[in-house]
Amino acid sequence: MSIDEVLALHRGLATREQLLSTMSRNKLDAYVRKGALVRVWHNVYASAVPGLSGQLAGLDLMTGKSIVACMATAAQMYGFDTEADDRIHVLDPGVRMRPSSRLMVHQRTGAPLRKVNDRLVTAPAWTAVEIARELWRPRALATLDAALHCGACTVGELDAAIREQKGRRGIVRVRDLLAYVDGRSESPMESEARLVFIDGGLPRPEVQYEIVDRCGDLWRVDFAWPDAMVVAEYESMEWHASPEALRHDRKKFARLQECEYTVVPIVVDDVRRRPSDLVARIFSHLHRAELAS
Repeated sequence: MSIDEVLALHRGLATREQLLSTMSRNKLDAYVRKGALVRVWHNVYASAVPGLSGQLAGLDLMTGKSIVACMATAAQMYGFDTEADDRIHVLDPGVRMRPSSRLMVHQRTGAPLRKVNDRLVTAPAWTAVEIARELWRPRALATLDAALHCGACTVGELDAAIREQKGRRGIVRVRDLLAYVDGRSESPMESEARLVFIDGGLPRPEVQYEIVDRCGDLWRVDFAWPDAMVVAEYESMEWHASPEALRHDRKKFARLQECEYTVVPIVVDDVRRRPSDLVARIFSHLHRAELAS
């Protein structure tokens, strides 16, 4: 049997013992040195670095157990991993698994499970709350927002998961954030900015507010205080990396100003380093509009 045939039997993966049934140890080591085979986990190999599902399947093969994904790995499978955590997070399968820089093994009693692509995963609301408990407050809100935005769960399910995790570290902070969760938020930094507004005592803005300009074009803004004709837009450095994006935003700002809106641009430093200045700036525009009315 060839290497390709051995790998094909196990979805592109094979144990060291399976490979040694077709070749010598020296030949196997030579394949690894040349990059023809890569070590996925201890004694588990593939022809190329596998994606998330392949890495989990490799753990199945390594342990002889059906591995359950949790935390950031579960969030990635549901579509709301805001923290870009590339480690694999799994529930303790009951056999020895040594944690590493790539693998985190968790003891999580009572976690409800759900199947995603034939893989058992901690339930989405439970997962979001568990992750949020371990994050600083703005990022916790970003995770909760993202779980709603992608449709993985509802506010009611988040509330139930918070009650199920009562007494665990960080749960009070997450419970207090539930009143601010908004699935309309489209990015983690929008969530962070919204929390700055809330903490600063600003009136709650409309989120993803739509404005039709004088040419009949529809524009959507991150935050709006419509009565005061004030809008705020988060400017991502990644988004502005292209000339097309820059032209789009200049046109958008110009059209909004033609409609007599005051446009407040926001960057990451405004949110994380100068939140009081950002709140004061928006307050001044709202106050000016109030005096003019």
